[in-house]
Amino acid sequence: MQCRICSNQENNTTYEAREMMLGIRDMHTYFKCGECGCLQIAEVPENIQEYYPGDDYYSYDQIRTETGLKKILITQRDRYAATGLGFIGKLLQMKMPHDKLPRLQKAGVNTQSRILDVGCGAGHLLHSLKECGFENTHGIDPFNAKKIEYSNGLTIEQKSIHEVAEGNWDLIMMNHSFEHVLDQHETLTQIKKLLKPDGVCMIRIPTVSSWAWDHYGVDWVQLDAPRHLFLHSQESMQFLADKVGFELRDTIYDSFAFQYWGSEQYLKDIPLNDERSYAVNPDKSIFSDHQIQNYTIRSKALNAEQQGDQAAFYLHNKPA
Repeated sequence: MQCRICSNQENNTTYEAREMMLGIRDMHTYFKCGECGCLQIAEVPENIQEYYPGDDYYSYDQIRTETGLKKILITQRDRYAATGLGFIGKLLQMKMPHDKLPRLQKAGVNTQSRILDVGCGAGHLLHSLKECGFENTHGIDPFNAKKIEYSNGLTIEQKSIHEVAEGNWDLIMMNHSFEHVLDQHETLTQIKKLLKPDGVCMIRIPTVSSWAWDHYGVDWVQLDAPRHLFLHSQESMQFLADKVGFELRDTIYDSFAFQYWGSEQYLKDIPLNDERSYAVNPDKSIFSDHQIQNYTIRSKALNAEQQGDQAAFYLHNKPA
């Protein structure tokens, strides 16, 4: 088997992984490249869309819009979380943190930045940005059932990155969508064309450069066969960035307790959507509150050691 990232065919290792989010439990072949370390599916199932359960898939949960004082407080928190500016927002972020928006700070965005979110589903992150004053946000997802237009002016179009003609974006981000994309090189090449000369591409993905993969192997919850087509290593992301013409300047690990409890469930043959799952019934799951708290603490330690199971990669545009 030839690596789709670096074209290597030598010393690759094959694995068999079960589908465990829905509990189908059918087997899918993956292989880990002996050169760049990227773990990838050997063959994409012809019926891959059947593994995405439509409106029930987590990306398409309805967005709740707050009102009154709560909306004001959330707005200040989210503006700080995304930009690092605002004392009151800083206090609110410490008290009730937003776990995704802080990743934008490393990209150097402000409320005037032009931001495109690729594969954004219902657009949860963009909706938060729009609500807290970001004026130039836009989302695309080819698998949405239709175009989404929110009352705050945010629009999510039903299209792929290859159908986007307008460029000059300050930030193009893919939040846990890049691992679902088969044409990795082509997608990054198109993103590079659409960015400003000094623009940034932020890609947040699960990574095999992690303790969770080393420890759990094919029972690692974020392998997520067969939906995740690529599970990159630090080395394979560096190779891909160099190949396309990006400069990979920063990697921030941002894993959380899910890597523990999700993988422990799979070891015990408990699917993610099972009635016994912590994701469905926390009170009826196999975990105590103390265990979950311990998993959270251990996840933060893994991030500090650059061993968490997911990370944000910051690819800076370079002139062609």
